[in-house]
Amino acid sequence: MAPHTPAGKKVLIVGAGPGGLSSALMLASRGFDVTVVEKADRVGGRNAELKVGEYSFDTGPTFLHQKFTLDEIFAEAGKNSEDYMDLIQLHPMTRLSWDGVTMETTCDEEKMAENIAEAFPGNETGYRRFMKDHGEKLRVIYPCLQRPYHKLTAYMNKIMLKVVPYIATTKSVVDVLDEYFTDDRLKLAFTFQAKYLGMSPWKCPALFSILSYTEYKYGIYHVQGGLCKISEGLAKAAQEDGAEIKLNAPVKEVLFEGKTAKGVILESGETLEADYVIMNADYAHAMVNLMNGQSKPESEMKGKKYSCSTFMLYLGLNKIYEEEPHHHILFADDYKQNVADIQSEKNVSDDMSIYVRNSSVTDPGVAPEGHSQLYILVPTINCRHGHDWEKTKQEYRDKVLQRIEERTGMKDLREHIVAERILTPDDWRDECDVFMGATFNLAHTIDQMLYLRPHNVMKGYQNLFLVGGGTHPGSGLPTILESGRITTNLLCDEEGISYSRADLAPEFLAQ
Repeated sequence: MAPHTPAGKKVLIVGAGPGGLSSALMLASRGFDVTVVEKADRVGGRNAELKVGEYSFDTGPTFLHQKFTLDEIFAEAGKNSEDYMDLIQLHPMTRLSWDGVTMETTCDEEKMAENIAEAFPGNETGYRRFMKDHGEKLRVIYPCLQRPYHKLTAYMNKIMLKVVPYIATTKSVVDVLDEYFTDDRLKLAFTFQAKYLGMSPWKCPALFSILSYTEYKYGIYHVQGGLCKISEGLAKAAQEDGAEIKLNAPVKEVLFEGKTAKGVILESGETLEADYVIMNADYAHAMVNLMNGQSKPESEMKGKKYSCSTFMLYLGLNKIYEEEPHHHILFADDYKQNVADIQSEKNVSDDMSIYVRNSSVTDPGVAPEGHSQLYILVPTINCRHGHDWEKTKQEYRDKVLQRIEERTGMKDLREHIVAERILTPDDWRDECDVFMGATFNLAHTIDQMLYLRPHNVMKGYQNLFLVGGGTHPGSGLPTILESGRITTNLLCDEEGISYSRADLAPEFLAQ
């Protein structure tokens, strides 16, 4: 008996971010008629290339962890990710700096233990215990992040029963690390990853201590040309399988017939019909602005919990700081207060933490010869309470650059800036359609996870799906890619389309 095929079923995907593009690739490879509409002039969304003169930047994500998820997405379409991008594992990964103490991180466990012993004597034993314990923790939790939770029955399985002890706890990530490390500064080396979720490690559920483990176990990767090449690679692979990608095509609203999505209406007035619609726009922005008669009030969306935002500097320089690391994190003097300010959604910290990516030391193609670029990210408040960034951004920019000059080898940084772009939380909201400028989307609190997070099959609809950081399993590149796969498989289940799953995770989790 011949396998069932989609027989020309049309899928329309709103937004060409990595979640939408991963769905486009898998659906096109399975025979669906796929069209992606993107408002910008390039693919990627928050993972797109940002150009400032002759300098090329990533808009958002700057490294890839859990590479095997990306590899699985391509493998499910019969392709190899490394045919579409040049991935380089970084050794060391990141330099971490506190006042007076610096440590390099690595996924070489012996070298990492040595680095910890040198910077924080006596804590290397706790590190070894952490790695051993979290290997088991990840093996238990990981399968739960690959499953949909649009039905309560999703909780009724053996996998979830094993996870309950890790979820049903009031402990935070910091509480977990108290069991392994005695130095509060070192704990930050295992908590700053909570920023990928836009959350405070003092409030972030204990479950997410697996984030730092995943980095320190499996490493992180740079993509030559920038992480934007991931989205470009997904788009190219999807187009090879027949997907159409329409750029400069902003959506005005989803077209409904009752509770059935019939397609979209573009700002140009053009109507595109489809059998299925996948929403890859920012979740809350889409619910308020793109749902036609089904829209939700802005006040309802503001009632949810959101991540922090980021203050961004994209700098083109007429020199290369060869001795500076690829990744560098400068922790605030009082990190806990810095995080508390951010979580207040009101206070902009002068004692800020700063992430600097100096990728030109690895990747010469992102700047003209002899030049370099710096990507600078400062976690800060979202737009809930209306801070006036237009009034304060230049002053804040100067404070950030002064701190970098004081605490790194880039003592003359401001003398070498020849191109510059600032992106404030207001810009994330107004230019990028990110609701409340919350760069990492909905917060990952217990009451906004799994079944309690917006479902991959949108509740109340049969043919309207979600992908991206605002749905399950959450924000961060690997989880967003996984959302694309979960949604794709649910849509295929709806059509009775068979598919085989590429599963590289067991091989890694068994290490």
